[in-house]
Amino acid sequence: MAHLRLFAAARDAAGRSSDEVPGASVEEVLDAATARYGHDFARLLPSCRIWLNGDAADANTTVTDEDEVAVLPPVSGG
Repeated sequence: MAHLRLFAAARDAAGRSSDEVPGASVEEVLDAATARYGHDFARLLPSCRIWLNGDAADANTTVTDEDEVAVLPPVSGG
């Protein structure tokens, strides 16, 4: 299972900052997270940047048990 890190609004929507989530690709990890965290998380996800081990990742990127998938929503403030 991949280590999922959630930041800002994604953390708030999921109710946690990290979790272990199954999946062999970024898409599968995010699908499992969406099923686990529900509608608010699903609604936020399209606006988020997804990183795998500190690098930008797309949906088809392979994920192993040692990988960290990070979900970073847009941040505003001043």
